[in-house]
Amino acid sequence: AAPAAKASSAAPAAPAPAGVVPMTGMQKAVVKNMAWADSVPTYTVSRQIVTDDFDALYAQLKPKGVTVSAMLAKAVGLALAKHPIMNSNYVEDGISYNSDINVAMAVAMPDGGLITPVLKNADTTDIYSLGRAWKDLVPRAMEGKLSADEFSTGTFTISNLGMFGVSQFVSILPPNTGAILAVAASAPTAVLQKNGMMGMAKVMTVTITCDHRNIYGADAAKFLKDLARIIEEEPQSLLF
Repeated sequence: AAPAAKASSAAPAAPAPAGVVPMTGMQKAVVKNMAWADSVPTYTVSRQIVTDDFDALYAQLKPKGVTVSAMLAKAVGLALAKHPIMNSNYVEDGISYNSDINVAMAVAMPDGGLITPVLKNADTTDIYSLGRAWKDLVPRAMEGKLSADEFSTGTFTISNLGMFGVSQFVSILPPNTGAILAVAASAPTAVLQKNGMMGMAKVMTVTITCDHRNIYGADAAKFLKDLARIIEEEPQSLLF
């Protein structure tokens, strides 16, 4: 839901690496995870969501330490509570339903690779606590100081590239989860309003990647419908 970043003067380009550069441990872990995803039957579903009211609420909460990431995690947590299948994962000949809703947020590491700090119990934790937790997790993630419990216990993942101005993208499913949500930039768009007139609104596209073994297309569509309702019509519910 982050707006597209404003253009800035380009920094001098760093010298290009030469030859083969060994991967870091984090990068090797990402390679392993991507290989796992290649063996899973996944599909994607996209939906556009109007973010005007969500953005207005963020403007009010930002001075109080609440981040877009915390707000997205809370919105997703509330939607997951209504759709337990989206918070599940496939196991051999069965479906494992997670009792907790732990939303992992993908974060790019400065030396390559990525990590997924987890906002635990996102559906029931208040937005201010989520904001504080996220501001604590991110710098420690960048320094490689998270415990395994803080980055490996996610039951659903969000990847947000909105701050880079991307219009839409697809994320690869992490191991032992059923779905991951890709969040693109929110941008002014011409939309048909409820009064039947055309108008401008800020719209973002979200794309969910699901494991088809336990989550079907209708499940994903219903989840996105409720997520859109929360963001578009009920952003105040994020406060509770």
